[in-house]
Amino acid sequence: MLGHMGHLPDELLELVLNEMPCFYLSFISEGGSTELSGLFVEKPPEGVVANAGSDVTLIAKVDSTSLTRKPVMKWLKGKWMDLGSKAGKHMQFKETYDRNTKIYTYEMKIIKVVAGDAGGYRCEVTAKDKCDSCTFEITVEVAQQEEKADILSAFKRGHAQDAGEDDGDLDFSALLKKRQEEQPEIDVWELLKSAHPSEYEKIAFKYGITDLRGMLKRLKKMHAPEPKHTEAFLKKLDSCYSVDKGKKIVLTCEVVDPNVQVKWLKNGQEIKPSAKYVMEANGNIRTLTINRTTLADDAAYECVVGEDKSFTEVFVKEPPVTITKLMDDYHVVVGERVEFEIEVSEEGAHVMWFFEDVELHKDKDSKFRFKKDGRKHTLIIPEATLEDIGMYHAWTNGGHTKGELEVEEKQLEVLQDIADLTVKATDQAVFKCEVSDDKVTGKWFKDGVEVLPSDRIKMTHVGRFHKLVIDDVKPEDAGDYTFVPDGYALSLSAKLNFLEIKIDYVPRQDPPKIHLDTTGNMVSQNTIIVVAGNKLRLDVEITGEPAPTVVWTKGEKLMLPHQNKFISHWAFPLTLLQIVTETEGRIRVESRKDLSCFVIEGAEREDEGNYTICVTNPAGEDKANLFIKIVDVPDPPENVKCTGVGEDTASMIWDPPKYDGGAPVKGYLMERKKKGSSRWTKLNFDVYPDTTYEAKRMIEGILYEMRVFAVNSIGLSPPSLTSKPFMPIAPTSEPTRLSVHDVTDSTCSLKWLAPEKIGAGGLDGYVIEYCKEGDTEWVVANQELCERQGFVVRGLPVGEKINFRVVAVNIAGRSPPALLGQPVTIREIMGQHPKIRLPRALRTKYIRKVGEKINLVIPFQGKPRPVAIWYKDGQPVDPKMVNVRSSNVDTILFIRAAEREHSGTYELVLKIENMEDRATVIMPGPPVNVRVTDVWGFNAALEWDPPTDDGNCEITGYTIQKADQKTKEWFTVYEHNRRTNCTVSDLIMGNTYQFRVYSENLCGLSEEPRVSKNTAVIAKTGLEMKKATYKEQDMSCMPKFTQPLVDRSVVAGYSTAISCSVRAFPKPKIIWMKNKMIIDDNPKYLMVNNQGVLTLRIRKPSTFDGGVYMCRAINELGQDEVECKLNNPQRHCQGRDDTCGRHQSTFYGS
Repeated sequence: MLGHMGHLPDELLELVLNEMPCFYLSFISEGGSTELSGLFVEKPPEGVVANAGSDVTLIAKVDSTSLTRKPVMKWLKGKWMDLGSKAGKHMQFKETYDRNTKIYTYEMKIIKVVAGDAGGYRCEVTAKDKCDSCTFEITVEVAQQEEKADILSAFKRGHAQDAGEDDGDLDFSALLKKRQEEQPEIDVWELLKSAHPSEYEKIAFKYGITDLRGMLKRLKKMHAPEPKHTEAFLKKLDSCYSVDKGKKIVLTCEVVDPNVQVKWLKNGQEIKPSAKYVMEANGNIRTLTINRTTLADDAAYECVVGEDKSFTEVFVKEPPVTITKLMDDYHVVVGERVEFEIEVSEEGAHVMWFFEDVELHKDKDSKFRFKKDGRKHTLIIPEATLEDIGMYHAWTNGGHTKGELEVEEKQLEVLQDIADLTVKATDQAVFKCEVSDDKVTGKWFKDGVEVLPSDRIKMTHVGRFHKLVIDDVKPEDAGDYTFVPDGYALSLSAKLNFLEIKIDYVPRQDPPKIHLDTTGNMVSQNTIIVVAGNKLRLDVEITGEPAPTVVWTKGEKLMLPHQNKFISHWAFPLTLLQIVTETEGRIRVESRKDLSCFVIEGAEREDEGNYTICVTNPAGEDKANLFIKIVDVPDPPENVKCTGVGEDTASMIWDPPKYDGGAPVKGYLMERKKKGSSRWTKLNFDVYPDTTYEAKRMIEGILYEMRVFAVNSIGLSPPSLTSKPFMPIAPTSEPTRLSVHDVTDSTCSLKWLAPEKIGAGGLDGYVIEYCKEGDTEWVVANQELCERQGFVVRGLPVGEKINFRVVAVNIAGRSPPALLGQPVTIREIMGQHPKIRLPRALRTKYIRKVGEKINLVIPFQGKPRPVAIWYKDGQPVDPKMVNVRSSNVDTILFIRAAEREHSGTYELVLKIENMEDRATVIMPGPPVNVRVTDVWGFNAALEWDPPTDDGNCEITGYTIQKADQKTKEWFTVYEHNRRTNCTVSDLIMGNTYQFRVYSENLCGLSEEPRVSKNTAVIAKTGLEMKKATYKEQDMSCMPKFTQPLVDRSVVAGYSTAISCSVRAFPKPKIIWMKNKMIIDDNPKYLMVNNQGVLTLRIRKPSTFDGGVYMCRAINELGQDEVECKLNNPQRHCQGRDDTCGRHQSTFYGS
């Protein structure tokens, strides 16, 4: 992509080179789940200038008060280079923390700056879901005389002989080339200036240039070519494009010539048309469509027309990586291997692992191992310890999952105990035991003293088996032997019995005798217990002369001796005989001198029973009965099922195993797993004795499966069948506010509200139950779940007292019931008074035009159902003129087309037996008995009684007015006065006042007021006014026009007015005349008299309104008149001009 920057405009090149880290950061913030926030308290300066050979220290500070975990700081150079891997003598990094201010301080120190350290840098801090970054640039100043000679050394790799550990990778490319003669030095700058941008990377590799980006910036400063004016493009490509991975993007430009052919290049290589790259030409528009973009499409693109080019860059953003398979919980013992496995949506995705709040890294000394296999990511703990207990997290940029690890102390189980032995002299004694852990070592003791190995005594440890072998047994070897495992408070003991053989001289005829050894693995006399799968070898000593014949039987089964071999017929008829040798058969009899050995290899349950050994010789016979008991691990438990669930619990129950293995069942072990997972988690390490168990610490809404193991003294049974999947979901809380809405002779209507707590299981419906008072049997009222919050229970007995309750049901079961506080008597509620709910709109006069539709709906209440009767003006309504329909709760009066005869006062009467209610739409009446109760000073007190007729609605107030006897004019004193009394103030002394009161309701004021019966006289207080002598001036005069009418001309169609003024007393009578004809009530004329100014307004005069207008004023002293001419114009065209309206002639009417 950098190879094509030569064709970028100067501004865009500077933006790409300097702000590339910002572009990268913006993509991360869009695609990931972290939010960009201001974490930096102090940032490095944007521009740092350093002298070559000096030290530079850059400091950044981060405030961690709002962070939940320690922030992680990265120092980057350019776009991708992480400087943390370059730490050494040249670059040093330091981190400090102030506990008081909770501020982290990060330092990056560059020792002896060289020219190669110049460039753009970025420091980036992240903390869980927050991040921040800042960019800065370091400029290295070198001595002027050395700059030209050594300018390329800043961009090349260091030489091998004097390279330090921080000088970068060594350039071994020269070793791959043939040695050539020394050639003259080539100026790389000239090559870059003259080369095509696509050759930049090739030249950089050939001449050992590593910092190509820095060279391009320096090249741009040295030579900034003039931007070439293009004539091939009307509109070039945009500077850059951004697209999500997998989406389609269209690059569009516009050329001058609609017929010109264009070429599309990607990183300098021509693109061929295909299903992925679609090139289109539509007129002057040229488009390149890239379908299903991938990260490989993140490149530089060019559209070439002849010598002209249009350049752009495409940035492909990766979508957030989600977690498709969540992490399972683990419950292990110390030393077991733990593998936390997840699956993500994209291969090669970056997954961060955390233990609690500490990020886990892949270090040599770390006990954690990380594994990637396609979309699977695994965190491996080879050997779990108690320190590993806790919560483990896996984070991607688009998801999070966690799993809990529980580690228990390892408990050692004894799989095979040591058996007592009875041996003879020179025989071999072998003590053998088996434990559950093959890595456990131990020691052998004899009578409390440790047994040490010798030529005769050997101790071996192979896997889980521990053996003590004693060759050539001697009498002193007899005693108690004990095996003690190292690190466990456990010991296994057995006894070694030495059988001493005595040689006696006996007569030749000695009856046979069976000598049974009651020690060893006999739990009681003649009873032997064998663990299933183990070997039983029973050595029975036999004496007798001559040598007796030995016969072993089990029930009807015989084992006969035959030349030191034995015929065994066990499960076959006597006609089917099977000859078994000592080395054949699972059950056999081996014969030695004076010894008969009964052997069972790998004991099975069917081998249990009563066995008889019978020895005979000519001197007699002897018998001995033995009972061999086979003990085994129990059968698996049966019928494992979930009986109930909670928010994070589940109650499990199962049946004991049918066969206990011959030993009592001590208890059970339980395991659970999430459905679809293969990882089982142990729920208990100690044996649980009961067959019911409550599993806890589960996640609500997740399907689980369980299995159970039975444990006896022998060991662990096979697992039971997996239970049916179950989901921990809590039932809802009880419904709230249960109440009775209505009761009839056989029904009861209930209402309630939803439970306060519903949970993840949702709410499927409700069950309504009832029972008689004193009874305990609840009857379900609804066959199917009721989804509404109301129900009518039907078929109830009349007069009984019934208790009701409502239960909410979801997938988890029934909630606690909601009960009524007291029983309900099933009986129709009688005597509820009828009540009319007159709407507000009908509480005033109802007015409709003739022909309109009238539809009055008036609700009411009452029980039993009331009878509604309509009256008009005191008479029942005529059904031919008015339609009336009544229901249980309302009545409707309907008139399809209103007429004048429908007007009147309508009254609704509601009756239940002898009770009734009426509603009439009328105005309120006036108050009653208005009177003046007291007069003092300039005040008067009024009182009255409420009106007898309130207009069928509440009286809201009163309006009080006053009038003095002289003027008889009424003035309002109070409005909306709510009391039936008031005090009127500021009355004038010497006047006599009368008062009246209006009553007011929602419909308005009463039609008539009530006047006070008496008056209030405001008496004078002894003051007497002396009137001055005044001679009234005579103002009488005959009419005289002070301003005459004026002749005027008007335009036809425009209103006009003529005015004059007159003076006269008494007030004169004014008469207007036109052409000596009195103008009467003609609507065309309007006559106005305002304080003697007389005006005649003429509305839109026409040609007929011209003439002589006269105004005459007359009173008892005389008269006067004035007149004027009104000229009415007429429009016409005349003269030489063609435009009509420039010359007008005026018509003077006579």
